[in-house]
Amino acid sequence: MDAKVTWKDGMTFAATADTGFTLPLGADPSVGGANDGFRPLELMAISLAGCTGMDVISILRKKQQQVTGFDVKVHADQQDNHPHVFTRIVIEYHVTGSSIDEAALTRAIELSATKYCPAQAMLGKVVPIEMKYFIYAAGGVLEKSGTWQMPEA
Repeated sequence: MDAKVTWKDGMTFAATADTGFTLPLGADPSVGGANDGFRPLELMAISLAGCTGMDVISILRKKQQQVTGFDVKVHADQQDNHPHVFTRIVIEYHVTGSSIDEAALTRAIELSATKYCPAQAMLGKVVPIEMKYFIYAAGGVLEKSGTWQMPEA
């Protein structure tokens, strides 16, 4: 895999990778940016959400779960001083559908965390990751919630 950023002006860059898509990168005005693109660490959180989200929805579909809505939210705490690394990550899986099986969801989360998601495998080596899940009925009413913990090594 190859990736490249090209400087445009100030603190504005355009990012590309093997797929050919372009993504804007920018910085906060307090550091000379124009607030015109994603921050690099935002993309790390987005890549984690996307990686595990794609795994979980794929597994749930294979398990014939009737998912009508699905969001993955990532919250990352950061160190106060430079280099502002992530110190703790919480992943929330919000699944809406008809008769979603909690065991199927927790198994999908487990498989993503332990087998399929390279973003989670890499980040999990350097920062603790907590996984929470929320199951909603088709009308948006919360039915079940819980936490899935990585097994001790």
